[in-house]
Amino acid sequence: MKRTLSVMVAACVVSTLAFAGTSKKDPLVGKYMEARTCDVFTAACFANSEVNMNGKEAILAWQITHGRQHGVELDGLTVVAIVRASSTLGDTAANPLPARSIIYVDERADAAQQKALVSLAQEMGGDLISDIVRVEAVPISMQTASCTEDTCGSLKVADFVALEVRSLHDSDKKCGNDEAFYPPLTKVSNPMAHFTKYEKFNAKGLGITWDDSGRRGAYVASFSK
Repeated sequence: MKRTLSVMVAACVVSTLAFAGTSKKDPLVGKYMEARTCDVFTAACFANSEVNMNGKEAILAWQITHGRQHGVELDGLTVVAIVRASSTLGDTAANPLPARSIIYVDERADAAQQKALVSLAQEMGGDLISDIVRVEAVPISMQTASCTEDTCGSLKVADFVALEVRSLHDSDKKCGNDEAFYPPLTKVSNPMAHFTKYEKFNAKGLGITWDDSGRRGAYVASFSK
């Protein structure tokens, strides 16, 4: 009887562990880059001069290290959203909606992965990415390697998007009490504000293109879900 009971208990434990192993959700994790057409690392004295004039546009990029979206594996793939809003993004006194966006998905993704990448961008971007003008599969290269004095990351999307950022230097401070005035537009971990060496968007669909280099207008971070 004791032997039978022990076997039954052991079987239950193994069964429970096996169930836990198959039901546990593997997190989706990766790197994130964001650039805006206004300074995000600044102070109120400077931000007030830009509000409702600049900062209505943004580039948001998610590079998946590993993980699944709706059961679809996305390891190593990247999705980029180009957003144009109705007011300065992050301004709590104004509504950025309606906003329109273009989604670029990694050309290496198959049809199911492309759909999952769009779903991920919409989930992470929320209402800012609810009205999508179009989705395109294109070559995307995103680098967030260890920082040097000159660079901390770059993004290239076909011939439509080019972005390069570096760490902030003491000489970049303008007001003396500069801070991360506008937080990132999506949920991230350990966001670090960066200086935008250059930020370019040149494609049809949003009614605007821009070349907005030389700002304290970017973030590099990690994300998970």
